[in-house]
Amino acid sequence: MSSLSSFKSFTDTLPTQSKKMPVLFTSHGSPFDIPLTKEERPFWNTLYELGGQLQNKYEVKAALIVSAHWCTQGTHVNISPEQTQIYDYYGFPKEYYEVKYQAKGAPAIAQMVKNIIPSVQETPEWGLDHGAWPMLMHLFPEANIPVFQMSIDYHAKPEYHYELGKQLKALRGKGVLIIGSGSLIHNLQLAGQKMRSGDMTVFGWEAEYDYWLKKQLDERNFNNLIQYETSHKLGKTASPTPDHYVPVLYSLGLMDSKDELKHFYEGAVTIPAFSERSFILENNA
Repeated sequence: MSSLSSFKSFTDTLPTQSKKMPVLFTSHGSPFDIPLTKEERPFWNTLYELGGQLQNKYEVKAALIVSAHWCTQGTHVNISPEQTQIYDYYGFPKEYYEVKYQAKGAPAIAQMVKNIIPSVQETPEWGLDHGAWPMLMHLFPEANIPVFQMSIDYHAKPEYHYELGKQLKALRGKGVLIIGSGSLIHNLQLAGQKMRSGDMTVFGWEAEYDYWLKKQLDERNFNNLIQYETSHKLGKTASPTPDHYVPVLYSLGLMDSKDELKHFYEGAVTIPAFSERSFILENNA
Protein backbone atom coordinates (compact mmCIF):
# COMPACT_ATOMS: atom_id res chain seq x y z
CA MET A 1 0.00 0.00 0.00
CA SER A 2 1.38 3.42 -0.92
CA SER A 3 2.06 5.91 1.85
CA LEU A 4 -0.67 8.21 0.48
CA SER A 5 -3.40 5.55 0.39
CA SER A 6 -2.31 4.25 3.77
CA PHE A 7 -2.56 7.74 5.20
CA LYS A 8 -6.03 8.20 3.70
CA SER A 9 -7.34 5.05 5.36
CA PHE A 10 -6.25 6.36 8.75
CA THR A 11 -7.28 9.99 8.34
CA ASP A 12 -10.75 8.92 7.18
CA THR A 13 -11.43 8.05 10.82
CA LEU A 14 -11.31 11.79 11.56
CA PRO A 15 -13.96 13.84 9.75
CA THR A 16 -12.75 16.66 7.56
CA GLN A 17 -13.58 19.99 9.13
CA SER A 18 -15.07 22.97 7.36
CA LYS A 19 -12.22 25.17 8.55
CA LYS A 20 -8.60 24.30 7.86
CA MET A 21 -6.55 24.46 11.05
CA PRO A 22 -3.95 27.25 11.29
CA VAL A 23 -0.23 26.56 11.71
CA LEU A 24 1.99 28.25 14.28
CA PHE A 25 5.63 28.97 14.65
CA THR A 26 6.33 30.16 18.14
CA SER A 27 9.18 30.83 20.45
CA HIS A 28 8.89 28.76 23.62
CA GLY A 29 10.64 31.42 25.65
CA SER A 30 13.65 31.23 27.93
CA PRO A 31 13.72 28.86 30.92
CA PHE A 32 14.26 31.96 33.05
CA ASP A 33 10.66 32.97 32.28
CA ILE A 34 8.97 29.71 33.29
CA PRO A 35 7.80 30.81 36.79
CA LEU A 36 6.47 34.12 35.51
CA THR A 37 2.72 34.62 35.12
CA LYS A 38 1.04 35.95 32.02
CA GLU A 39 0.53 39.20 33.88
CA GLU A 40 4.28 39.50 34.39
CA ARG A 41 5.29 38.36 30.94
CA PRO A 42 3.74 39.96 27.80
CA PHE A 43 4.69 36.99 25.59
CA TRP A 44 2.87 34.54 27.86
CA ASN A 45 -0.21 36.77 27.79
CA THR A 46 -0.10 36.87 23.99
CA LEU A 47 -0.09 33.06 23.88
CA TYR A 48 -2.95 32.94 26.37
CA GLU A 49 -5.09 35.25 24.26
CA LEU A 50 -4.20 33.39 21.06
CA GLY A 51 -5.13 30.03 22.60
CA GLY A 52 -8.55 31.36 23.57
CA GLN A 53 -9.12 32.68 20.05
CA LEU A 54 -8.12 29.38 18.49
CA GLN A 55 -10.46 27.33 20.66
CA ASN A 56 -13.34 29.74 20.03
CA LYS A 57 -12.85 29.66 16.27
CA TYR A 58 -11.76 26.06 15.62
CA GLU A 59 -12.45 22.57 16.85
CA VAL A 60 -8.91 21.68 17.91
CA LYS A 61 -8.67 17.88 18.11
CA ALA A 62 -4.98 17.72 18.99
CA ALA A 63 -1.72 19.65 18.76
CA LEU A 64 1.46 18.32 17.17
CA ILE A 65 4.63 20.05 18.41
CA VAL A 66 7.95 20.04 16.56
CA SER A 67 10.19 21.12 19.41
CA ALA A 68 13.78 22.31 19.29
CA HIS A 69 14.45 20.20 22.38
CA TRP A 70 13.79 16.75 20.96
CA CYS A 71 16.64 16.01 18.59
CA THR A 72 17.24 12.48 17.35
CA GLN A 73 18.89 10.36 14.70
CA GLY A 74 16.03 10.02 12.24
CA THR A 75 12.53 11.35 12.92
CA HIS A 76 10.41 9.99 15.77
CA VAL A 77 6.83 10.57 16.87
CA ASN A 78 5.57 10.05 20.41
CA ILE A 79 2.56 7.71 20.60
CA SER A 80 2.12 7.59 24.37
CA PRO A 81 -1.41 8.26 25.70
CA GLU A 82 0.19 9.92 28.73
CA GLN A 83 2.66 12.76 28.40
CA THR A 84 5.57 12.94 30.82
CA GLN A 85 6.58 16.50 31.65
CA ILE A 86 10.31 16.75 30.96
CA TYR A 87 12.37 19.32 32.88
CA ASP A 88 15.28 19.34 30.43
CA TYR A 89 17.10 22.32 31.90
CA TYR A 90 19.59 22.24 34.72
CA GLY A 91 20.85 24.25 37.66
CA PHE A 92 17.73 26.32 38.24
CA PRO A 93 16.06 26.99 41.61
CA LYS A 94 13.57 24.48 42.99
CA GLU A 95 10.47 26.39 41.89
CA TYR A 96 11.40 25.88 38.24
CA TYR A 97 10.80 22.15 38.69
CA GLU A 98 7.50 22.54 40.52
CA VAL A 99 5.54 24.00 37.60
CA LYS A 100 3.07 21.36 36.36
CA TYR A 101 1.42 20.85 33.00
CA GLN A 102 -0.38 17.53 32.60
CA ALA A 103 -1.79 17.06 29.11
CA LYS A 104 -2.87 13.81 27.49
CA GLY A 105 -1.31 12.38 24.35
CA ALA A 106 -2.99 11.65 21.02
CA PRO A 107 -1.72 8.19 20.03
CA ALA A 108 -4.22 7.58 17.21
CA ILE A 109 -3.31 10.86 15.51
CA ALA A 110 0.39 10.31 16.17
CA GLN A 111 0.11 7.00 14.33
CA MET A 112 -1.28 8.87 11.33
CA VAL A 113 2.06 10.63 11.06
CA LYS A 114 3.75 7.25 10.80
CA ASN A 115 1.37 6.16 8.09
CA ILE A 116 1.86 9.16 5.86
CA ILE A 117 5.64 9.14 6.41
CA PRO A 118 6.69 5.49 6.89
CA SER A 119 10.28 6.45 7.73
CA VAL A 120 9.08 8.13 10.94
CA GLN A 121 9.65 5.88 13.96
CA GLU A 122 7.05 5.53 16.70
CA THR A 123 8.10 5.68 20.33
CA PRO A 124 6.41 5.97 23.73
CA GLU A 125 9.68 7.09 25.31
CA TRP A 126 9.28 10.83 25.31
CA GLY A 127 6.83 13.40 26.58
CA LEU A 128 6.64 17.19 26.60
CA ASP A 129 10.00 18.91 26.89
CA HIS A 130 10.63 22.57 27.63
CA GLY A 131 10.27 23.37 23.97
CA ALA A 132 6.61 22.41 24.38
CA TRP A 133 5.03 22.63 27.84
CA PRO A 134 6.10 26.18 28.89
CA MET A 135 4.44 27.49 25.73
CA LEU A 136 1.45 25.13 25.95
CA MET A 137 0.67 25.98 29.56
CA HIS A 138 -0.26 29.49 28.42
CA LEU A 139 -1.68 28.61 25.01
CA PHE A 140 -3.95 25.91 26.47
CA PRO A 141 -3.78 26.46 30.25
CA GLU A 142 -6.50 23.90 31.05
CA ALA A 143 -4.45 21.16 29.32
CA ASN A 144 -7.66 20.18 27.54
CA ILE A 145 -6.04 19.66 24.12
CA PRO A 146 -4.26 16.31 23.53
CA VAL A 147 -0.68 16.95 22.45
CA PHE A 148 2.25 14.98 21.11
CA GLN A 149 5.68 15.74 19.74
CA MET A 150 7.57 14.84 16.59
CA SER A 151 11.35 14.94 16.85
CA ILE A 152 13.91 16.76 14.75
CA ASP A 153 16.44 14.69 12.83
CA TYR A 154 19.45 16.68 13.97
CA HIS A 155 21.67 15.64 11.06
CA ALA A 156 19.14 16.13 8.24
CA LYS A 157 19.45 18.94 5.72
CA PRO A 158 17.09 21.93 5.93
CA GLU A 159 15.25 20.75 2.81
CA TYR A 160 14.32 17.53 4.63
CA HIS A 161 12.49 19.43 7.37
CA TYR A 162 10.65 21.64 4.89
CA GLU A 163 9.52 18.66 2.80
CA LEU A 164 8.42 16.76 5.91
CA GLY A 165 6.20 19.69 6.84
CA LYS A 166 4.62 19.64 3.38
CA GLN A 167 3.70 15.98 3.80
CA LEU A 168 1.69 16.71 6.94
CA LYS A 169 -0.69 19.20 5.29
CA ALA A 170 -3.69 16.85 5.31
CA LEU A 171 -3.73 16.94 9.13
CA ARG A 172 -4.73 20.61 8.98
CA GLY A 173 -8.13 19.57 7.66
CA LYS A 174 -8.59 17.09 10.49
CA GLY A 175 -8.43 19.47 13.42
CA VAL A 176 -4.72 19.07 14.16
CA LEU A 177 -2.90 22.24 15.16
CA ILE A 178 0.76 21.90 14.15
CA ILE A 179 3.27 24.09 15.99
CA GLY A 180 6.93 24.60 15.23
CA SER A 181 8.55 25.63 18.51
CA GLY A 182 12.02 27.12 18.54
CA SER A 183 13.71 30.48 18.04
CA LEU A 184 14.74 32.17 14.82
CA ILE A 185 17.81 33.53 16.61
CA HIS A 186 19.43 31.27 19.17
CA ASN A 187 23.12 31.32 19.95
CA LEU A 188 23.43 29.92 23.45
CA GLN A 189 27.22 30.17 23.52
CA LEU A 190 27.26 33.90 22.77
CA ALA A 191 24.35 34.58 25.12
CA GLY A 192 26.02 32.59 27.89
CA GLN A 193 29.25 34.53 27.60
CA LYS A 194 27.38 37.75 28.34
CA MET A 195 25.05 36.37 30.96
CA ARG A 196 27.86 34.81 32.99
CA SER A 197 29.36 38.27 33.39
CA GLY A 198 26.00 39.76 34.34
CA ASP A 199 25.60 41.56 31.02
CA MET A 200 22.10 41.20 29.55
CA THR A 201 22.48 43.81 26.79
CA VAL A 202 21.91 42.65 23.24
CA PHE A 203 24.75 42.54 20.73
CA GLY A 204 23.01 44.79 18.23
CA TRP A 205 23.03 42.51 15.20
CA GLU A 206 19.87 40.73 16.39
CA ALA A 207 17.60 43.53 15.16
CA GLU A 208 19.23 43.56 11.72
CA TYR A 209 18.81 39.84 11.26
CA ASP A 210 15.29 39.82 12.70
CA TYR A 211 14.26 42.51 10.20
CA TRP A 212 15.69 40.45 7.36
CA LEU A 213 13.90 37.31 8.58
CA LYS A 214 10.59 39.14 8.77
CA LYS A 215 11.07 40.42 5.22
CA GLN A 216 11.73 36.91 3.90
CA LEU A 217 8.65 35.59 5.69
CA ASP A 218 6.39 38.40 4.48
CA GLU A 219 7.61 38.09 0.90
CA ARG A 220 7.57 34.26 1.06
CA ASN A 221 11.21 33.99 0.08
CA PHE A 222 11.25 30.47 1.44
CA ASN A 223 14.41 29.43 -0.38
CA ASN A 224 16.37 32.07 1.56
CA LEU A 225 14.89 30.73 4.79
CA ILE A 226 15.68 27.13 3.88
CA GLN A 227 19.26 28.08 2.96
CA TYR A 228 19.59 30.15 6.13
CA GLU A 229 23.23 29.23 6.72
CA THR A 230 24.39 30.95 3.52
CA SER A 231 21.62 33.37 2.46
CA HIS A 232 22.59 36.02 5.03
CA LYS A 233 25.92 36.93 6.57
CA LEU A 234 24.47 36.48 10.08
CA GLY A 235 22.83 33.12 9.45
CA LYS A 236 25.45 30.95 11.12
CA THR A 237 25.97 33.42 13.95
CA ALA A 238 22.26 33.54 14.71
CA SER A 239 21.76 29.76 14.41
CA PRO A 240 25.05 27.91 14.87
CA THR A 241 23.13 24.68 15.49
CA PRO A 242 19.95 23.63 13.62
CA ASP A 243 17.75 22.65 16.59
CA HIS A 244 16.04 25.97 17.32
CA TYR A 245 15.84 27.20 13.74
CA VAL A 246 14.53 24.24 11.74
CA PRO A 247 11.10 24.05 13.47
CA VAL A 248 10.19 27.09 11.36
CA LEU A 249 10.76 25.02 8.22
CA TYR A 250 8.03 22.58 9.26
CA SER A 251 5.62 25.48 9.71
CA LEU A 252 6.52 26.95 6.33
CA GLY A 253 6.22 23.57 4.63
CA LEU A 254 2.64 23.40 5.90
CA MET A 255 1.71 26.73 4.33
CA ASP A 256 -0.92 26.89 1.57
CA SER A 257 -1.09 29.58 -1.10
CA LYS A 258 -4.26 31.06 0.46
CA ASP A 259 -2.78 31.31 3.93
CA GLU A 260 -2.11 34.70 5.44
CA LEU A 261 1.01 35.05 7.59
CA LYS A 262 0.58 37.21 10.68
CA HIS A 263 3.27 37.96 13.22
CA PHE A 264 1.39 37.57 16.48
CA TYR A 265 4.45 38.42 18.58
CA GLU A 266 7.44 40.49 17.50
CA GLY A 267 8.64 42.23 20.61
CA ALA A 268 12.02 43.93 20.75
CA VAL A 269 14.96 41.63 21.44
CA THR A 270 15.67 41.72 25.18
CA ILE A 271 18.03 38.74 25.56
CA PRO A 272 21.34 38.64 23.65
CA ALA A 273 21.42 36.32 20.63
CA PHE A 274 17.75 35.36 21.00
CA SER A 275 14.44 36.00 19.25
CA GLU A 276 10.80 35.60 20.22
CA ARG A 277 9.33 36.37 16.79
CA SER A 278 6.27 34.17 16.36
CA PHE A 279 3.68 33.91 13.60
CA ILE A 280 0.47 32.20 12.58
CA LEU A 281 -0.55 30.89 9.14
CA GLU A 282 -4.29 31.09 8.72
CA ASN A 283 -6.73 30.72 5.85
CA ASN A 284 -9.51 33.24 6.39
CA ALA A 285 -11.18 32.67 3.01
